[in-house]
Amino acid sequence: MLYWALVFFVIALIAGALGFGGIASASSGVAQILFFLFLVLFAISLIMGLVRRR
Repeated sequence: MLYWALVFFVIALIAGALGFGGIASASSGVAQILFFLFLVLFAISLIMGLVRRR
């Protein structure tokens, strides 16, 4: 999931540099959603790992 967030971020950077504002905005939004989803799932897995050890 983090890989796809980075892919969409790179697409947003390239599209922004070339002047495609709509595509840059859309891919930036997708990258942001995927990154925060990754962070939430990572935090949940850390908490579940700590709970299992006890």
